[in-house]
Amino acid sequence: MRLILVLNLAILVLFSGCFRRIPDGMIAVPAGDFIMGTDEVDESNLAAEHGIVKPWLVDEGPAHRVHLPLYYIDKHEVTNARYAEYIREFKRSAPPYWENGQFAVGTGTFPVVLVQWHEAQAYCRSLGGRLPTEAEWEKAAKGGENRRYPWGNDFDFKKANIGGSVGDLSPVGSFEAGKSRLGAFDMVGNVWEWTNDWYEPYPGSAYESRSFGRKVKVIRGNSWSSIGHFSPEVQNTLLKFHSTTTYRLFAPPDANITDVGFRCIKPG
Repeated sequence: MRLILVLNLAILVLFSGCFRRIPDGMIAVPAGDFIMGTDEVDESNLAAEHGIVKPWLVDEGPAHRVHLPLYYIDKHEVTNARYAEYIREFKRSAPPYWENGQFAVGTGTFPVVLVQWHEAQAYCRSLGGRLPTEAEWEKAAKGGENRRYPWGNDFDFKKANIGGSVGDLSPVGSFEAGKSRLGAFDMVGNVWEWTNDWYEPYPGSAYESRSFGRKVKVIRGNSWSSIGHFSPEVQNTLLKFHSTTTYRLFAPPDANITDVGFRCIKPG
């Protein structure tokens, strides 16, 4: 009996390093490969037809396999309330839309916006993390599978706060049906999200852009804002492309943008 207990204890000690506690408010993204990007092509040239400046899909390929170690990512976008705690503790400046350094009553669970890239990075660093790379963001959105949208492969604008359907920000986690397979909410919709990466072409890409280089940071995930004055049918088509897990947009790192927020990751 004593020998059995000793052996069991040895096994527990041996494997104790394999079991790690998931940080509060985060989900685990297991180590492994996933397919990043897409090989889809806008054969009908719909983007140009509707006056969209950046062609669809051209910077989202070619699809390529990426291996990532275990990491943790915020289950929700960083909220006003969480950011306020950081401001108080580290004596940082409040976002410009807060009055007298305070967010509006009733908006504590809304994602914080108008935060510049370096400010978002500093927040994540204060918690022992950082902003996710594009690959880390996309793998979490896809749930480790090759999903077109976080919830699956069929577009459904009711599963995310996109295209002006709500008319403003929503409390994080409002769209249960739209969460990723791993349990991350609002990976599409509510706010665009800063990533760690400069906007660069993927390996093997033939697409050229004046914006490539260390000029602008990639943002992902679409937002609540409407795309423009289009008919409902056209709007729906535009949203299908702008809401995929592979869609890339970009912004200057020193920009304060009304529909851009962020979430953090921590290494495993």
